Amino acid sequence: MSECCGQKSFDGTSRAYRRALVAVTAINAIMFVTELSAGYVANSQALKADALDFGGDAATYTISLAVIGMSVSVRSIASIMKAGLLAIIASFILISTLVRVFADQAPEAMTMSVIGVLALAANLSSVLILLQWRSGDSNVRSVWLCSRNDAIGNVAVIVAGGLVALTGSFWPDLLVAFALAGLFLKSSLAISSQALSELAGARRRNVSEAKASS
Repeated sequence: MSECCGQKSFDGTSRAYRRALVAVTAINAIMFVTELSAGYVANSQALKADALDFGGDAATYTISLAVIGMSVSVRSIASIMKAGLLAIIASFILISTLVRVFADQAPEAMTMSVIGVLALAANLSSVLILLQWRSGDSNVRSVWLCSRNDAIGNVAVIVAGGLVALTGSFWPDLLVAFALAGLFLKSSLAISSQALSELAGARRRNVSEAKASS
């Protein structure tokens, strides 16, 4: 829902949403440790990139929980912080993947595929849990975008694992890592744009209310 239509965007202030967010945060924290470990074992940049997304999501969901019920300005600033975190993760993935281009070592395809399927199952669970709250303010929307990105990333990792097994090349792994970084940057821009718009709207309302009361 949009405030421009006279309706207030859902801001996360419901017990059901809080419970859903706690569950999804736990899923992401567990998968961050699992997938990052597997990424180093399999020497897979795509797994490491997806694991960092899990870790970033767990952190951003924790921030989302902390600011539920606070003012629009506080929630918008929190969303901008989360967008910044996504941008940092994307930049790290891009740099580390560029370094790996010169390593010329193919990752372990079987581990990539197995962990990719496990991560996909975890993220589909998160998506289903959050499906009814996919629209709302920037704080709520950022949670949905992160979960959606994870599911897309998992499918890409599984495909990359299959291509690595077929070709024996490390390029499918690196290309997926690059694609995930691009997806994170796109989501970062979308979240920050909505948050800045909400912040500007909140400031305009504060000015109007101050003038009305004076």
